[in-house]
Amino acid sequence: MELTQRQKVIFKTIVEEFTRCAEPIGSKTLMELLDFPVSSATIRNEMAKLEKLGLLEKTHTSSGRIPSQLGYRYYVEHLMVTDLDTPTKASLQQVFSERQFSLDEVVQKSCDVLSDMTNLTSIVLGPDSSQQTLQNVQLIPINSRSAVAIIVTDTGHIENKMFQFGEDVSVNDMKTCCDIFNDQLKDTPINQVVSKMQEIKPLMSAKIVRSEVLFEAFVTAFMKFATEKVAVSGRSNMLYQPEFSDISKLKQLMKILENSDLFQKWTDQEGNVAIHVGERNEVLQIGDVSVISTKFHVKNDEEGQLMVVGPNRMQYSKVVALMDYMSDVIEDVFTEGGSSDGSGNKEDK
Repeated sequence: MELTQRQKVIFKTIVEEFTRCAEPIGSKTLMELLDFPVSSATIRNEMAKLEKLGLLEKTHTSSGRIPSQLGYRYYVEHLMVTDLDTPTKASLQQVFSERQFSLDEVVQKSCDVLSDMTNLTSIVLGPDSSQQTLQNVQLIPINSRSAVAIIVTDTGHIENKMFQFGEDVSVNDMKTCCDIFNDQLKDTPINQVVSKMQEIKPLMSAKIVRSEVLFEAFVTAFMKFATEKVAVSGRSNMLYQPEFSDISKLKQLMKILENSDLFQKWTDQEGNVAIHVGERNEVLQIGDVSVISTKFHVKNDEEGQLMVVGPNRMQYSKVVALMDYMSDVIEDVFTEGGSSDGSGNKEDK
């Protein structure tokens, strides 16, 4: 559909003011917000045309208008400007520049930052490592009851796991354990390592004094490694959104967010409207809820996903810009040859 320039400005102003205040927007409010002179009657006339086009709708409690689902889609596709301010960019860079993070830590940290900065619910899916194969295991002792395991896959993915043992384990036992794993488990798919470990358990028992302690530690580590990395933050933020004042609706949404299988079915259901924003961003409308998702890649094209869940009335331009930039920062953390200070600025290659 084609809008005049004036209609575009009026509509864009309505969307952005409504996402800010959650109150229907009337002509008097618009007169104060617009940066060009226009009468109240003209504004009302333009709003009526926008309503006829299906971009605005009336509420029962006010003479003002609010964006419709179609209106939000039009805004995202045609009017949204994504730009992140410099202080926010600096804050995101600082989050990941303090030290080296494992993938698990980046997933959780990203999730927490997103929910804090958007005041919405965020979900981060890390890359699926289950189909990769084991290439090497190292166990670095810290003391007799703790060690750091470094697990490397065929794609170059590296996982660091901290082990706390209930009993003293000798350095020799740790070394022998790694030697057995590297000899017997190399090239085993990550999701088959645990079952393969059962086969070599007698060999471990014969050569390692504390074999049971080490066996249990590695079983737990590989089981976690092979499962999908999911972090959810800010569930309670939904409590403060007027759209979710209906407790039954809120409970249903919370149940979906708690269960990754339910969440996948919910986002995959028919009738959802997906709006693609550039190459890696998508806005998915599910009734009166929107899910914004952005992809990120780590080494060897492993793919993860940032997601923010909130009402259709959300600040799309801010959220999309924030997620897009955060994806860049995450990719830089895991990119070989990226900046060594974690600043988010890649060096020329």
